[in-house]
Amino acid sequence: MLEGLYSAAAGMAAQQQHMDAVANDLANVDTTGYKSLRTGFRDLLYTQAGKAAGRNVDAGAGAAATQLGRSLSQGALQTTGRMLDVAISGQGFFQVRTASGQTALTRDGNFHLDANGRLVNSTGDRVQPAITVPAGTSEDQVSIASDGTVNVAGRQVGQLRLVTVRSPEGLAAAGNNLFTATAASGPTRAVNGANLQQGYLEGSNVDMADAMVGMMDAQRGFEMASKAIQMQDEMAGIANQVKQ
Repeated sequence: MLEGLYSAAAGMAAQQQHMDAVANDLANVDTTGYKSLRTGFRDLLYTQAGKAAGRNVDAGAGAAATQLGRSLSQGALQTTGRMLDVAISGQGFFQVRTASGQTALTRDGNFHLDANGRLVNSTGDRVQPAITVPAGTSEDQVSIASDGTVNVAGRQVGQLRLVTVRSPEGLAAAGNNLFTATAASGPTRAVNGANLQQGYLEGSNVDMADAMVGMMDAQRGFEMASKAIQMQDEMAGIANQVKQ
């Protein structure tokens, strides 16, 4: 009887993790370059059901949620008209260096110039390879071509280079809309034929309708698991009364 309680509790925990993932997606529906989470479920350990059951009858221990990475589908391109807003059309990531010295990847092309004229993202992480514009340059004087070439007053000052990995689904989230390469994703490598659009930003790829359906499914699954626990508790109470 306790096995039923454990299975139902595992189901509740799995559905809660699913609901948390969907809630995170909905919270980032307006985040530039955000990629939605993909959640799956796996069976927990199966064991022999007991002496009274058949030889080939196994009892499961419930289910667990597992993160399958992120959906990397292209988000809608939104025009901003701002010269340092750059959207990636197709595959690839911008590469930045964080304050801790870690190299990270992002699809967020909302760039700025810091006090030293260096190109940085919205949280101050420096673009890699580093790009520095001449002193006194305003954002409106910066031109970024589709291949990533950065020009100021007709003079090239650097190039935005895109990178990718063998399995983007294996990238680890590092916060602030950043990702880091892992053993599962493979190392970074250059993207050939980069296609950038100046004056645009890539929107979140979260589909509101799908997210709401996912949340309702998670809520119903949670309620069913909760009712299973309630039934197990009632059965235990009946058994105790019979014993008395």
